[in-house]
Order: sequence, then structure tokens, then C-alpha cells
Amino acid sequence: MTFKEQMISHRKRLGLSQEQLGNQIGVSRQTVSKWELGGSLR
Repeated sequence: MTFKEQMISHRKRLGLSQEQLGNQIGVSRQTVSKWELGGSLR
């Protein structure tokens, strides 16, 4: 399972939106989206 697949799976299992996850870990929704699309991990 790739990083992006793990991100999506765990986020959905927790019932969080990209925005909610971003708020909890201190990044923007756009950053979470980029990670889930396989973009930059920074």
C-alpha cells in the first residue's frame, strides 16, 4: 500500500475530511489533498 493510499484509508477510517485532518496536524487542506494525490511529501 502506498503512502497516499494509507493516508486516504486512515483518514476515512477516522471519519475526517481533508480539512479536519489538516487542522489536526497543522497543515492546510490543500497539503492533505496534495499528499493524497501522490504529490510532495513536504
